[in-house]
Amino acid sequence: MQAPLGGGVLAPAAPGALGVPIDPTAAQTYLGALRVWVNQRRADLDAVDAAVLRLSPDEQTAITTDLTVALTFWKAINDRYVLLETVFDGGRVGPTEAERLSTLIHGRLGGSATESLSVPGTGTLAVTLPEACRLLDSLTRTLQARASLAPGVAEASQRITVLRQTLERVRDQLPLVPVGAQRDEAAESLARLDRRLVDLTERARRGADTGGIIGPLEIDAAVLERDLIVAAAERAEAQKDRARQAQRVEELDARAEAIRALERACVAAIDPAPHLAIPNVRALGPVPQAPAELAAYREKLDRVGRALDLAHGQYAAGLAERDEIVGLVGAVTAMAATAHLSAEARSDLDDLRARLDDVLGTMPVRLQRARALAAAFQSYVEAVTRPRPRKARP
Repeated sequence: MQAPLGGGVLAPAAPGALGVPIDPTAAQTYLGALRVWVNQRRADLDAVDAAVLRLSPDEQTAITTDLTVALTFWKAINDRYVLLETVFDGGRVGPTEAERLSTLIHGRLGGSATESLSVPGTGTLAVTLPEACRLLDSLTRTLQARASLAPGVAEASQRITVLRQTLERVRDQLPLVPVGAQRDEAAESLARLDRRLVDLTERARRGADTGGIIGPLEIDAAVLERDLIVAAAERAEAQKDRARQAQRVEELDARAEAIRALERACVAAIDPAPHLAIPNVRALGPVPQAPAELAAYREKLDRVGRALDLAHGQYAAGLAERDEIVGLVGAVTAMAATAHLSAEARSDLDDLRARLDDVLGTMPVRLQRARALAAAFQSYVEAVTRPRPRKARP
């Protein structure tokens, strides 16, 4: 007969909520319970790992992936527990530490409170510490059943009690599922599990052997709970992603307006001016709800961003070239003003400078002519200010 989770230890209820500082006494109680739970889950998974070695190669292959996922969850939870203990620092908790504890408990697992948990074969999963603990409880129950662990000390009534608790947690999650086919399917699965649990309970009361019935029921209940938690986490992540893309639309729209203003300034200031299409991000429509449509929408925003980068660079470069010519003429003029020049050279330079002033003062500035005149002006100044070589004495 398969036992429930080791020692009947389930994940402790997390105190507080995100953004609400944790009371030090509640934090101490929670960390103590979490320490026991983390150690017990590790012992359970080690027992499963040892049991897997006694299975056939095909059975080992089937269970190894789920065991790897469970161990990944355990490590992420244990890492977060270590951080919590470090911040708690034996009870030396001020307002800053209390708020940090809340963020570590109710923020998402990963390398930081804003990252997702990477799960082998599953990708990333945005779950909080309490959600990850419940998921690991479900995974561990499933693995124990599949590995056929039978300590013999567990009673059917204990396992039925654990099953009832699992189904109640599933029942609490149903209202969180959006109305539609997904909720209907989950409700139907729960109803089937309820009927099977009622049948199991009646059999146990009559003294029948329930060993062959309870294991599959535990697996199915754990899988349903896990799927609902994963789906809830995915919905939360999708909602945040939609909010991020909506914010990105606003940013791209504001940037596009600024680049259009830059385009008008560039067309008015130089000739020839670049001519690039500036996309209208609003033409993409509202941010979609469906994950597949949201992914396609995100790619379109990426293309809009690249187009804006190109347009910004071209128009800014055009204005920068005009400013470079103006700066060069100013620097060369200053160099000529300090040089000892003949009247003829001074007259030539004044003529060239007058032509440059005329070109640079006419809007739009004809860049090709301005570049040529500026180059000629610079070359003439360099020529007339260059020291002449002394003639050698005979």
